[in-house]
Amino acid sequence: MTSQQTPASARRPIRELPDELISQIAAGEVVERPASVVRELVDNAMDAGAQSITLRLMGGGTRLISVEDDGGGIAPDELATALKRHATSKIGNLNDLESVMTMGFRGEALAAINSVSELTLLSRMDGQPTAFALDGQTGEIRPAARAVGTTVEVKELFFSTPARRKFLKSDSTELAHCIEAVRRHALARPDVGFAIWHEGKLVEQWRVHPGAAGLAQRLADVLGEEFVAQSIPIEYQAGPLKVMGRAGLPDAARSRPDHQFAYVNGRFVRDKVVMHGARSAYEDVLHGHKQPAYALFMQIDPTLVDVNVHPTKIEVRFRDSRAVHQAVRHALENALAAPRSQNLSDLAALPSRDFDLKAPASKALPESAAWQQGGMAFERPGPSTFSAPSYKPADFVRPRVDGEQAMADLKALWNPPERSEALGAQEARPADWPAPFAVGDRSHTTPPPVGAVSDRDQPWPSANAADNTWPLGRAIAQLHGVYILAENKQGLVVVDMHAAHERIVYERLKNQLNTTDASRIASQPLLIPATFAATPNEVATAEACAEALEQLGLEISPLSAKTLAVRAVPTSLAQGDAVELARSVLAELAQHDASTVVQRAQNEILATMACHGAVRANRRLTLDEMNGLLRQMEDTERSDQCNHGRPTWRQMTLRDLDALFLRGR
Repeated sequence: MTSQQTPASARRPIRELPDELISQIAAGEVVERPASVVRELVDNAMDAGAQSITLRLMGGGTRLISVEDDGGGIAPDELATALKRHATSKIGNLNDLESVMTMGFRGEALAAINSVSELTLLSRMDGQPTAFALDGQTGEIRPAARAVGTTVEVKELFFSTPARRKFLKSDSTELAHCIEAVRRHALARPDVGFAIWHEGKLVEQWRVHPGAAGLAQRLADVLGEEFVAQSIPIEYQAGPLKVMGRAGLPDAARSRPDHQFAYVNGRFVRDKVVMHGARSAYEDVLHGHKQPAYALFMQIDPTLVDVNVHPTKIEVRFRDSRAVHQAVRHALENALAAPRSQNLSDLAALPSRDFDLKAPASKALPESAAWQQGGMAFERPGPSTFSAPSYKPADFVRPRVDGEQAMADLKALWNPPERSEALGAQEARPADWPAPFAVGDRSHTTPPPVGAVSDRDQPWPSANAADNTWPLGRAIAQLHGVYILAENKQGLVVVDMHAAHERIVYERLKNQLNTTDASRIASQPLLIPATFAATPNEVATAEACAEALEQLGLEISPLSAKTLAVRAVPTSLAQGDAVELARSVLAELAQHDASTVVQRAQNEILATMACHGAVRANRRLTLDEMNGLLRQMEDTERSDQCNHGRPTWRQMTLRDLDALFLRGR
């Protein structure tokens, strides 16, 4: 059986492509789906100064896309030019391109859309007696009736390229993408009204909201009242860069990043620098793989950002990406740092939530861990016999946050107390409470009788809303050695004492590291260096970031052009895989700023130390200690979440409690 050989195809000459094919190729980059057409046409409407934009769709945008605006319009003799490739009124030279402030500037969108659809352009300028309509297929211009503004109708999208049309999804899916494209514009322009119609029915409408409060109202209209209620305002200035908007609270984090909106000079962008900066700010306040919600509006000198990076203009390139990263991170960190307990009067008006107050199952510790915790180093705001007149916030002295105090706290928590200290603590304890017990041994612990009141615990005064001005209130009880119950103006506060103290210790350790010379993580040399085959990028990163690696407690040096040796690792990670650790750190350093990687690694180690140093579950606290913990929570940054992103306290208002017992019904 003889093999059949196909003759080689004849060589094709190099030649210029026809304009129509060029436009269709460009349409493949600019027009991915109906939402791409909507985005480009709304960009043009906003650049024309429109105050009202109406979008009409049929078939999810595949059969009809019509964008109507009340902008300045197009002159009749410029209608045909508007459909030519690279024809625009927005830039005229290189200087204009380097300082673009308009949404569009390429001048290729209308030509690309016209090449894959049946397009009609209808426009009227102020002062003209009538409007004029241009047929994109024939080039015919005819008089028409219309008010001042422009209407662009796009019918039968991808009719000339049926292969592209096969890749479109269902009408409902394409409609959702079109609505999302308009939402992104609507968030940045509260001074413009938007309406979306589909198959003759109004599906979305966002009215104009002028003035300073317009942005918050537009965010509530587009993202919902819940987003505004569960977010905090942002305002940050760093040189030529200004960051504004709202940052979602960690409790409002979502499973998907569908509520993350970033704008640069009014343009919606998906930029890795901005997204990483935002994620870094939420790093130690989010639980698991939750995604933060935020709306960031950045204003920057247009000469410091390049928007001519991607055909869809959704990506940008910053001249100083590190400064942008730091500005975004610090803007969010500063907003999230303030304890929300200071705003409890506002939180009391939020819808009630169901709280799971069931204590988590405690894990048994090995016998070697049967130690006793020493006395807590909480500031005591008053005597043990509390009374309303003598226990005032004005008399409370904020605890000092310094390195010596933080390390003393850890030492007291981990080391067994001296006999004299233990006796002193026993004398200060109510007579009917048992002595301190070992964490690993609970068999001999007997709780006090229900309702028993010692001589040292005076009856708690009645709550007075005029006097009780502490945001987290005053402690009234400890529940199962896990939760602290406190009474404040709004009702009942439930505090996870371990999570709360963990955050307090963590923030103290961070302050210690930032205010002392201990800026390097302790390292341990390896007896036998761990070698591994490295890529050229890894070798270059190890050489360029040697100082950053030393700060992290790592010593990585090249043995050859393709081999690296790990000679030292952080002391706390000495038992881990040195090669895997080195690869991951080098990958982080290659992708992100060295200072960011160093700070993240340091924070992870400090978080581990704080978790082990915080007060454990089933540790009995006196009322003084409980109130001291509450006061420190009110003064500690990010005290609403522990280091792992779990909440440290919850508020149950009197309205919530009344609803549980059907009061007033």
